Amino acid sequence: MNFPHLVSLAAYLASHGVLCLRFTCKGLNIAYRTKAFKTVVEYLRLSDDYKLSGVFLAGRSMGSRAAASVIRQLSQDDDDDGFIQGLMCLSYPLHRPKLQSKLRDEDLLLIRCPVLFVSGSADEMCEKQLLEGVVSKMKAPKKIHWIEKANHGMTVKGRTTDNVMEEINAHVFSWLRENVHLEQK
Repeated sequence: MNFPHLVSLAAYLASHGVLCLRFTCKGLNIAYRTKAFKTVVEYLRLSDDYKLSGVFLAGRSMGSRAAASVIRQLSQDDDDDGFIQGLMCLSYPLHRPKLQSKLRDEDLLLIRCPVLFVSGSADEMCEKQLLEGVVSKMKAPKKIHWIEKANHGMTVKGRTTDNVMEEINAHVFSWLRENVHLEQK
């Protein structure tokens, strides 16, 4: 939750009028994370306090896998009312390092809402050609933004973390505006 990239993105989006809710799951287990994510989404959907017409889910690394799983699960339920309007995957872990033969793409291939991937071109858990291949098979509207020479942690030699985050934040906000027509502040 307090990972610097997520803090930066949430602050950037909030400064542009986008409400962000960040939360964390202590366990690395994907089923546990998915259950927690799904509980939050269901609360927001039914909440009288917020009265939201829809949300975009986002996650970094395993959090993006959990978000994709939640979207797939909810789209298969009878409750799919379009509440989830899109998915943003930061450093999606498509495969384990050096184990490109077993892709984690099953949820991605079933998603129908717009999806944005922000990945490093040198990410050891998301080889560029493999992600492009998976994305080409997806039925959902999708877009990939590559951070040149970035690894899984979005570190780029010769660039500061703030500089990399400026690029990510601006691109995520631009994509959100394309998909929900947000007014820029």
